[in-house]
Amino acid sequence: MMENARVTSDPKGEYQELVDEISELLGAPATLENRDFELIAFGAYDSEGELDASALDPVRARSILTRRSTSAVRTWFEGFGIARATAPVRIPPTPEAGVYRGRVCLPVRHRGVVLGYVWLLSDDPGPTDQQLSAAMEVTPRIGALLADEAQAGADLSRELRAVLTAESGWQRDMALAEFHTELGARGEGLHTMVCVAPWPSSHPDDAPSVRTIPSATAVCALPWGPTAQSLALLVRLRSPEVLTPATTAAARLLERAEGVRGSGRPRSSPAEPGPAAAHRQTGGTQGRGPARPPDKGGQGQDIDTETPQPPDRPGEAEAARAGDGAAGAGRTTGAAGRTEGAGRPAGHAPEPRGPRPGPVVAGIAVPHSGLADLATAWQEASAAARAALAEPRLGPVAHWSSIGPYRLLTTLPPTASHDPAVRPLLAPSHRELAHTAEVFLDCAGQAGRTAAELGIHRQTLYYRLSRVEQLTGLDLADGEDRLLLHMGLKARRL
Repeated sequence: MMENARVTSDPKGEYQELVDEISELLGAPATLENRDFELIAFGAYDSEGELDASALDPVRARSILTRRSTSAVRTWFEGFGIARATAPVRIPPTPEAGVYRGRVCLPVRHRGVVLGYVWLLSDDPGPTDQQLSAAMEVTPRIGALLADEAQAGADLSRELRAVLTAESGWQRDMALAEFHTELGARGEGLHTMVCVAPWPSSHPDDAPSVRTIPSATAVCALPWGPTAQSLALLVRLRSPEVLTPATTAAARLLERAEGVRGSGRPRSSPAEPGPAAAHRQTGGTQGRGPARPPDKGGQGQDIDTETPQPPDRPGEAEAARAGDGAAGAGRTTGAAGRTEGAGRPAGHAPEPRGPRPGPVVAGIAVPHSGLADLATAWQEASAAARAALAEPRLGPVAHWSSIGPYRLLTTLPPTASHDPAVRPLLAPSHRELAHTAEVFLDCAGQAGRTAAELGIHRQTLYYRLSRVEQLTGLDLADGEDRLLLHMGLKARRL
């Protein structure tokens, strides 16, 4: 998290120099990853022509191209005890796992805590014990750099959290002043906030490093609802018209969230033996089979397979067969469009789309100059994330400037949808009527468009709208009554 650091040196250059030093000692290119398997630096491959594909394997190639490894790869390698090792660990090739070449892992530790790993692709006989010992003497210098970086980033994370959680007034002013002092010149210029919610893990090892997020200045975890948490990210911008750094950072964090969910936390503690405990130290792996990645079948739990079942709707068949004299309401015209519900079987409404444990989304605030409006930017980012959770069509990355009515709705108290007129329509038994009313209002009261959107006969629509009026006591031909109903139906999602 060196963008958070208080030092002025370039740690990335120091990491590269140390990796090059190890590569020279071992006579082969090495790579350095942090303990989250995020790439920090790698040695150059010595090739005057085309790169020999046999010099890499899919796991190494993906690590270099995407600057990180998948959760399955991480779990697989951790099964060899690398997080507990104090000496080089040899890992044999396993083609069925995409590991076509053997590896040597040098654990990078600082004061007894593993902070990263140096990796070397190795075929038999591989580097000698003398070479490995010389390379291990370099790793404490890498560990000291990683520890300094982690400490600086952790301190600044606390300061960002203090700004975003402080009460308005002198408490926030003091937190802002301290944060601005630590950032120095980086606190000037354009910034925006990114909110990722709900973050799927409270495990400290799953918190992202600012260094791995492009254009990021600081990151911290904040509460999200009564039990969950979110990530707040401060991102630097070059232009108010170009939000690419923020969208790129949001995409990176969403990818990380998927990896965290797929890792199946909580994982075994470092003191517990992994599935390949026999492959601990150098010389302990020959003749033993490698561990396998854990079964990822549980990831399918994120898929909602429940089929919505409509309630009984007596009278709709008769209404559909009735003439134009059937009860109706609000047949005005408008220009609003809607795509929700396209392709659904007639008569089936979607399940309520309020926040559920499965989705993880990101919200992005509008650009702000300096740090004075940091709290406002966080409100915008978190509101955009709430809107994306409530209305999936807005996500998975939602910009505050593009969430429409949810800019207002997210500022209302949680009880806003409990209006006495709207409340009867929100009962589970009237879910179909509520969905019909919302589509009708989204379509600006155009009966033809609404019926086509729902896939029902126009007379069925008129019958349902008359039932909505009976339940709520509202007149769908009245603009204020429409506004009240529309706001209530949208607010329920939040």
